[in-house]
Amino acid sequence: MEVQQIREFGTPDVFEAAEVALPQPGPGQIRVRQIASSVNPVDTKLRTAGPAIAPALPAVLGCDVAGEVDAVGDNVRRFAVGDAVYGCAAGLVGRGGAYGEYVVVDAELMAFKPADLGWRETAALPLVTITAWEALVDRARLVPGDHVLIHGGAGGVGHIAIQIAKAQGARVATTVSSADKAAIARRCGADETIHYREESVADYVDRLTEGRGFDVVFDATGGSDIAKSFEAVRVNGQVATIVSQYEADLTPMHTKSLTLHTIFMLTAMLNGVNPAHHAEILTKAGALMAAGQLMPLIDERRFNLGDVGAAHAHLEAGAAIGKVVIDIADEARNA
Repeated sequence: MEVQQIREFGTPDVFEAAEVALPQPGPGQIRVRQIASSVNPVDTKLRTAGPAIAPALPAVLGCDVAGEVDAVGDNVRRFAVGDAVYGCAAGLVGRGGAYGEYVVVDAELMAFKPADLGWRETAALPLVTITAWEALVDRARLVPGDHVLIHGGAGGVGHIAIQIAKAQGARVATTVSSADKAAIARRCGADETIHYREESVADYVDRLTEGRGFDVVFDATGGSDIAKSFEAVRVNGQVATIVSQYEADLTPMHTKSLTLHTIFMLTAMLNGVNPAHHAEILTKAGALMAAGQLMPLIDERRFNLGDVGAAHAHLEAGAAIGKVVIDIADEARNA
């Protein structure tokens, strides 16, 4: 089968086409004929730095899987050959990656593809949807009427987070960097938008919450300024972040009695901690899609399997509006 492989860690041009043996599923695994995948910031970090969680070289990257079951290993009861499936189940240490024509994955990480969703949209969803769901539903436990601030509402995780928060009955504000991104956030359901380059935290907290602060703040940007989240949240409120690998002053947590949630959705794959829950999340997300409450934004630029390096470069340049999708099979290329 054809894959896009790296033999060293580095810039996007390390990707190269290769022919490798067709992998065979073991017990509890399924082989998926890949139709589409996507590029997430973690994929670019794995390619660049090769941290301990990266697969061994030569490596195939790509976390998001979307395709049809091609073979089934022993002890798999939920899926059969021909089933349409999706999940975040590949591209880490000890696992094949999604940037190839086939990939073997653990069946318990996978969910059935939403029936009315196209393959490209399906491929865009797994990692970002699980991340947003874990932050807002599993950890913050949003309830109707909660006032939520999402940093980076037009981003890959952020625009999904807006829709999940709205589906939980929350009132949603989000920070954006431009009028165009404000329009995207509003189309996703944001009640209020904040141009963070033009308005201070104190000012928008006064304007939108009468100085009280937000019930929940979710930093979906992957930035390194958690202080703004602490400033924006109310006393006894909750903050969730997708990046916490930096030094920060946690004094405001103490003075406001805050709860901080750090979200690293790859933990289930890396440590085998309740992996079936990811499939449960994606199944529930499918129900939201069927109800018209959730839909990914797809970047308009198209990439095939041979263009994975260009797709990584496009995302890293900050040029993408929405998720960057890789079309692998004809079902995606012709969509």
